[in-house]
Amino acid sequence: MEPFGAREVETRGRKNYVVSCLYPVAKDLVVRTRSEKVDKIRRVILEELLAHAPNSPELVSLAQEYGADRDRFEKESSFCILCGLCVRYCAEVKHKNAVGFLERGPRREIKFFPEIAAKECWDCQECFALCPTSYAQAAYFLTEALAFPGKRKASAQSA
Repeated sequence: MEPFGAREVETRGRKNYVVSCLYPVAKDLVVRTRSEKVDKIRRVILEELLAHAPNSPELVSLAQEYGADRDRFEKESSFCILCGLCVRYCAEVKHKNAVGFLERGPRREIKFFPEIAAKECWDCQECFALCPTSYAQAAYFLTEALAFPGKRKASAQSA
């Protein structure tokens, strides 16, 4: 498994380190998915992600593969690793945009938008299975409890 789109690309003898999903394909482009520098970039990213989700089986496995230090960074309480899988799935596959990123930098987090989530997420919840830490599910249920309380009870009574 190759985590995070970090790749080494070489064009005309010049090397760059890029996120592969954002880099355009070009003639004579050489792409390396494993190199000392790429592995170092991935190791640091893993160490940062482990601060948010120290018990994620996927991250723990990758940390062993890349020699990442699980305790390098202070642990955060969010458990969201900001991978964006839920955001992209909702936007690109479902075309609903019920979940998105809020803020930037160290304050960045995912958020379900109550006005959309109340209509769209109840019958969907497909993004939950994509989340490597189960944070998407927790964030949705928190939104549900705060923004549209009683929906679960009303739905259960009508069933």
